[in-house]
Amino acid sequence: MDNIQKELSSRKEIIEQEVEEIFTKHMKITDWDVPEVDDRKVAEILFGIIKEKIIKIENDIKVGKYDYY
Repeated sequence: MDNIQKELSSRKEIIEQEVEEIFTKHMKITDWDVPEVDDRKVAEILFGIIKEKIIKIENDIKVGKYDYY
């Protein structure tokens, strides 16, 4: 395992936890704002939004958007 993999591996749980916190935060907000909400539908739509952004980031990586960091 190289240094980059070691570094990110050491923070993997934190990264995963932060992603889940974003998801659950917006689930709760929607639950507060929408009476009698269908939680499964909210989860599916919210997951789609997050997935779209992940795909956009993936495409940005391919074109070198983050190469300057």
